[in-house]
Amino acid sequence: MNQPNNIVFCQDIGHDLSAYISRHQYSKIAVLVDENTKLHCYSLVQSAIPEHILIEIKSGEEQKNLETCKHIWDELTSNSFDRKSLLINIGGGVIGDMGGFCAATYKRGIEFINIPTTLLAQVDASIGGKLGIDFQNFKNHIGVFQDPSKVFLNSIFFATLNPAELRSGFAEIIKHCLIRDKNKFDEIIQTPYKELDWFSLIRHSVDIKNKVVAEDPTEKGLRKILNFGHTVGHAIESYFLEKPGKKLLHGEAIAIGMICESYLSNKKLALVEPDLKLITDYIIRIYKSAAVPTDEIEEIAQLTKQDKKNEGNKINCSLLNNIGNCTYNIKIDQQDIKASIEYFNHCVTNYTK
Repeated sequence: MNQPNNIVFCQDIGHDLSAYISRHQYSKIAVLVDENTKLHCYSLVQSAIPEHILIEIKSGEEQKNLETCKHIWDELTSNSFDRKSLLINIGGGVIGDMGGFCAATYKRGIEFINIPTTLLAQVDASIGGKLGIDFQNFKNHIGVFQDPSKVFLNSIFFATLNPAELRSGFAEIIKHCLIRDKNKFDEIIQTPYKELDWFSLIRHSVDIKNKVVAEDPTEKGLRKILNFGHTVGHAIESYFLEKPGKKLLHGEAIAIGMICESYLSNKKLALVEPDLKLITDYIIRIYKSAAVPTDEIEEIAQLTKQDKKNEGNKINCSLLNNIGNCTYNIKIDQQDIKASIEYFNHCVTNYTK
């Protein structure tokens, strides 16, 4: 896998993208967008990309499936793309995950570039080479590891995001602090949300994730700490994905998952009660999440049986020893998960500023 030098922090993304493409001899170029990035983001880089075709898909996690992949592969095939071709993915995590997966599997692999346009994708989804799609409503159930040739990061796209999308990305920044940098977590909780320096926080998160991925590229050990909040969070996200009016953004679900798994860290490991309260109060204040309906907790807990970190019939979870120190492969069961969601519900219901 490529080392962190595949990440480019751009002052002028058009110039940097054009310069990179001009140094390579691609036979054909395709650009993958959804209706939102086509409208708001494509024009910001269009002139920097030589002759190309545009492939448009519908936005949303529910589109990250084999049917959409088939459409992408059909477009590449009907336009006679060969193995010297390039796919440029312009969008959030769905576009990056699925576009990268399609590129990595088309003719056994063509090069691809990611231009992440959401905060979430810039600090998480586009870094580390995880590619994949959802299957039978299980998150990222089918996929591969393959790095983009380049990832171009620029905060110019954040002006196109609504507040909920920005907060969704912030959840992964919080996660990186909780698993690896207590001082940074202390700093962000003392900074008013509207005064956060996104450019600095992106660099910090990318640095943390790259160091972890460099040590464990294919998630055999240490890289599992990047899944803190995701065992419960992914189950919640998957469950509500097809519930009309209840769908959560990825970061919204992971925020709930981090509270739940901080609770388990207190019960299973050494995370002290004051730190659990600190984490819980801060996340609830930022996300203002609704309680999970009691009659749905059992079904959500069942979904964790499909978590990719599991081994045999054992549910593995990444939990905090303390803020800034995370460990992995901690065994939990269905009762633990249900208790953690009940804790979250209690905290949300009784939260006061």
